[in-house]
Amino acid sequence: MAYHIGEIVQGTVTGIQPYGAFVQLDDHTQGLIHISECRSAFIRHVGDELHVGQVIDVMILDIDQYNEKISLSRRSVLDANQKVRTDRENQRVDNWHHHYWTNQHLNIGFETIADNRDDMIAEALQRLNAHVH
Repeated sequence: MAYHIGEIVQGTVTGIQPYGAFVQLDDHTQGLIHISECRSAFIRHVGDELHVGQVIDVMILDIDQYNEKISLSRRSVLDANQKVRTDRENQRVDNWHHHYWTNQHLNIGFETIADNRDDMIAEALQRLNAHVH
């Protein structure tokens, strides 16, 4: 199979079902976009979002080599396009800062867990014993 997970390809919608849409990627390869992968927002019917014959860009989420089934996502492509547009718009804003919802700025890793393992285990056992009694 010539496709790879994470690859963005173009395909044509060939069928609509309540659970998703079938997309023809080439003459021999077809994939499925599950209803949850059509877009980021809730959709009641796949036909409200896609129609047969529509040419769309999709990302390959998974390839089942045994069954030769491909899982596709349109949502990933749309979200990526939205992020690119937002990034371009934000580049024009002065003093643009990236905010991460992680503690990556603390530069801690597994060493911290290993250093505090005994205290963490004691705390967990203390909580467990409090619930048992």
